[in-house]
Amino acid sequence: MYVKRVLPNGVRLISEKLDAVRTVSVGIWVGNGSRYEPAALGGISHFIEHMIFKGTEKRSARHIAIAIDALGGQANAFTDKECTCYYMKVLDKRLQTGISILADMFMHSRFAQEDIELERGVVLEEIDMYEDSPEDVAIDKLFEKCYEGSALGRPILGTAETLQAINSEAMHDYMRRYYRPKDTVVAVSGHFTEADLDYIAELFSHMEGEGRNEITPAIYQPSFVLREKDIEQNHLCLSFPGVSLLSEERYAMNLLSSILGGGMSSRLFQSVREQNGLCYSVYTFTTPHLDTGLLSVYTGLGPETERKALELIVRDLHEFCENGPAPDELSRCREQVKTTLLMGLESTGTRMMTIGRSELLRGEVQAVEQVLAAYDRVTAEDILTLARRVFDFSQVSLAVVGQPDREEVYRALLQ
Repeated sequence: MYVKRVLPNGVRLISEKLDAVRTVSVGIWVGNGSRYEPAALGGISHFIEHMIFKGTEKRSARHIAIAIDALGGQANAFTDKECTCYYMKVLDKRLQTGISILADMFMHSRFAQEDIELERGVVLEEIDMYEDSPEDVAIDKLFEKCYEGSALGRPILGTAETLQAINSEAMHDYMRRYYRPKDTVVAVSGHFTEADLDYIAELFSHMEGEGRNEITPAIYQPSFVLREKDIEQNHLCLSFPGVSLLSEERYAMNLLSSILGGGMSSRLFQSVREQNGLCYSVYTFTTPHLDTGLLSVYTGLGPETERKALELIVRDLHEFCENGPAPDELSRCREQVKTTLLMGLESTGTRMMTIGRSELLRGEVQAVEQVLAAYDRVTAEDILTLARRVFDFSQVSLAVVGQPDREEVYRALLQ
């Protein structure tokens, strides 16, 4: 059962007690990510995420690292397009000590200029690391192009140019303006006491700020990205407009993605890999945001086989839009999605991620039984209707990283 407490300053504390475990996971979720940033400060949210671990007014970076290791716990953070999360997993008896460190990092980081200069190099190396992953390049560059001209289309990590302009003053100012109590959720899952929750509430009652962050709506535009890279394979990402994370169709969308490319028995895996031996990896995935979303197909294969693979993918999508899912497909994938959900809930970390993200972005946390029932209500007709709307090839986007052919060749294959 989830318990929600709203502090006087607007911070939301959402908790789920599990008596059968000895660990507890806690996350500080902020409704701020790369799509809230001014263009000139692209990447500052992610940069701040790094700098949170570099020292506070009373703890040095070394002190923080030693204290976390001494707890025997795990601490980390991530930045997304629409949120940032700082989280920790510890034994139940260490929760108050752990959250006191995490809260100090969150609310009192120094952002010393000398530390920023050092960490800037780390972030630039992280950008280069992603460039060495052609799969990430294909997916990220296509998404940036599809939402070009909007904040959603800018890279989470920023660029060398925008990072250079970020200093200590900019970070402090950004946190004052964009880290707001009403946009903050503290999520706790595992074994804890009411005294632990009171302690957390007291820590975060001191957070200051007013108002809420607002997004600028993003508009999808069909795009082609062809990027040469000296690698053995071509990495392809094929995308269509999907549904938002607030849409009631998100359950049907997840099942549609699972049927087409969610596992070894999925249509595209069987067609492109098993029956024709054209690739090692082919899968589908969804990318939902607050106001938009994408459904994508990824595969990596040789330049000499990509034409046949694309023809098969296009054929399979058209065939699906003609006939929809077979009864056994829907039943199998429904069970796969539900089982994955339930198995994930055996981890306090996954549970904390689920309730924190849901409360922050949707403003509510659904009971597991409600989510399972929502998947059970999806019919084959729901999925077919959604597929016919989504797979509109006049709205298709494609990225090819490796040794791409000419754009007109790919356009002809997709039409």
